[in-house]
Amino acid sequence: MAGRRQLLLLLLLWGFLQLIRLPYSASQSFIGINYGDVADNLPPPASTARLLQSTTITKVRLYGTDPAVISAFAGTGISLLLGAANGDIPNFASSPAAAAAWVAAHLPSTSSPAISAVSLGNEVLFADTSLASQLVPALQNIHAALPPNSSVKVSTVHAMDVLASSDPPSSGAFKPELAAALDPLLAFLSKTGSPFLINPYPYFAYLSDPRPETLAFCLFQPNAGRPDAGSGLTYTNMFDAQVDAVRAALDAKGYKDVEIVVAETGWPHSGGADEAGATVGNARAFVSGLVSHLRSMAGTPRAPGKPVDTYLFAVYDEDLKPGKPSEKSFGLFQTTTLAETYPTGLMRNGTAAGLAPAMAPAAAAPTLPVKPSPAPARLPGQQPQVTPLQPGSAAAAGPSALCAPGTATTTARGAAAAACSSPSAAESPRTMSVISIIAGVLLMYLLI
Repeated sequence: MAGRRQLLLLLLLWGFLQLIRLPYSASQSFIGINYGDVADNLPPPASTARLLQSTTITKVRLYGTDPAVISAFAGTGISLLLGAANGDIPNFASSPAAAAAWVAAHLPSTSSPAISAVSLGNEVLFADTSLASQLVPALQNIHAALPPNSSVKVSTVHAMDVLASSDPPSSGAFKPELAAALDPLLAFLSKTGSPFLINPYPYFAYLSDPRPETLAFCLFQPNAGRPDAGSGLTYTNMFDAQVDAVRAALDAKGYKDVEIVVAETGWPHSGGADEAGATVGNARAFVSGLVSHLRSMAGTPRAPGKPVDTYLFAVYDEDLKPGKPSEKSFGLFQTTTLAETYPTGLMRNGTAAGLAPAMAPAAAAPTLPVKPSPAPARLPGQQPQVTPLQPGSAAAAGPSALCAPGTATTTARGAAAAACSSPSAAESPRTMSVISIIAGVLLMYLLI
């Protein structure tokens, strides 16, 4: 009898240990990352692929179709979202043959790496409205060129500037002047089951309203919450507020079936003298908090219980980007050591196996509110259109594009992150099975 009790106690201990390690070892299908290349100091693609395998990230967004990068992810279990340049849109729109040639050249003929989606252009309706009328024909031709029964989705990435209103979230509505381009686009997404890709960044919302309470709202730190009188819901973070504003806009158009995917969101870990919000402390709070929020499976107030598929920005700093210092400083990992820039909660078992040990984060600069300054001429995720591999010149984020409290429009980038709490185990598909084992063993122990 005593021996059986000891065995059951050991099984209980094993179960608790498995439950504790679940958040760190299990991959999350809803967490991805952007892999930009506007830099001259990046490690080889194979090193980056191995690095990301040591994390719980399962998907990567590329801004181009570099064969070396694509092939590096073969056999990793990480899916790719490929990018085509804004400049490719006219050719794809006018020539089905050109679209077919692009698909044949850039989508792997094998099942590895898996290609989950293609993004045609980046913030086209914000950065280059001259392409608006050609966007849907280009998307249609790319989609038609896919192999039969292909699961690859075809879409395009938007800035939050497509919204005319976002505060409160229930008032979310698209700009009327974009209807001619957006209406057929939404119909295409609905018909093909493709997502609406959006780039929200709460960092820019904070710059537009640099009060301590706004910073707390953007970073998921304790705050009083912001009630939405239109829906009766209360928001405790900018990420949920901005995503739900997009959801409200889609619903108002009659497209409740179109899924939202956050194509970019991040927070700079350093910046210039007029960018006091760009600190290691704030970046750590944002990223680790957002990861924790997604893992909690809480969803948003308007769509509870389902995390939003989100691509963090970005793997590395990109030192060749023009603009303010903050725009070069979104990297979650260091290019030389491959260590985390700051703890993110993304590493399996808390460390990168086979990689350099994570370095301690640099001391955070004070997170004091700063006076708003003119928004940068270029924004984080957009790559210069030097080659077809780098879609979309970035657009300036003006004050009207910022999702600040009391404003009618949202930032060209905005998402919120939580404070640095530990990741929840609730998201793991193995969690319930482990809990069941523990409960069964405990019951047996009590019955003996």
